[in-house]
Amino acid sequence: MTDIEPVRFRQAGQPRRKLLRSALAIGTLPVIPALSAATPAGTASATHTATTTAASNGPSAPRPTVVLVHGAFADSSSWGAVMSRLERRGYPVIGVANPLRGLAGDAAYVSSVLDTIPGPVILAGHSYGGAVITNAAAGHPHVKALVYVAAFAPDEGESALAILGQYPGSQLPPVLTVRPFPGGQDAYVNPADFRQVFAADVPAREARLMAAGQRPLALAAFAEPSGAPAWKSIPSWFLVAGADRAIPPAAERAMALRAGSRTEVIRGASHAVMVSHPDATAHLIEAAARATS
Repeated sequence: MTDIEPVRFRQAGQPRRKLLRSALAIGTLPVIPALSAATPAGTASATHTATTTAASNGPSAPRPTVVLVHGAFADSSSWGAVMSRLERRGYPVIGVANPLRGLAGDAAYVSSVLDTIPGPVILAGHSYGGAVITNAAAGHPHVKALVYVAAFAPDEGESALAILGQYPGSQLPPVLTVRPFPGGQDAYVNPADFRQVFAADVPAREARLMAAGQRPLALAAFAEPSGAPAWKSIPSWFLVAGADRAIPPAAERAMALRAGSRTEVIRGASHAVMVSHPDATAHLIEAAARATS
């Protein structure tokens, strides 16, 4: 019995805007709201049979390169289990070090990486990384699919902060700690709250290490508006974390509906769904690769 359910959406009702934009008045606040979610669930939510090269694309068909973009409060190691599964199935994989300094700059950096990759690309993003791939894929016809993993998929002019303001339920803002750096301010998730908000279905020891090694997001990036979204012209897939406490599942569903994404939900999955459910995550990325090859 699987924990993954394909989703058909109904039109969402009127969104409610409630998020404190005063979170941006960071010059006077030592602590502000945070951005992550999680819920307990077993680490084995779904089992998928790996598709062999011969079965999916033919024995000599080249595999697209899978480019994985992490989000805030994480690094590329968060994709580790997904990478190993995709590599075993014959996919070249690149885990990009997302700078986390600002949406336009981060997207330009990822775009520069895409410039160096010959052949087709499947571009996947987690959390804030979804906003980055939404912008980075523009002008890259060799990007054949976008895969959003518990991620932001903003429309033009929309920010991650604005999306959270439309859908109540994120526990992120209250658990963010702000630290200044030259030219701006960084947000971190309080280590004591990290597992509950970000990785509730990840083993406690692993979640502690994730919290200790988290990379901060510049606060300005969280409020920076998106450019024209690549999901309007590139096919997309969306993995909804059913118990996400960082990005409310309702927001993920609504973004997936708007983008016309092929969508799956993992019930009980936390925001760190690619860590707790690597099989399901790799399966969705491979499904995108097969459908667009």
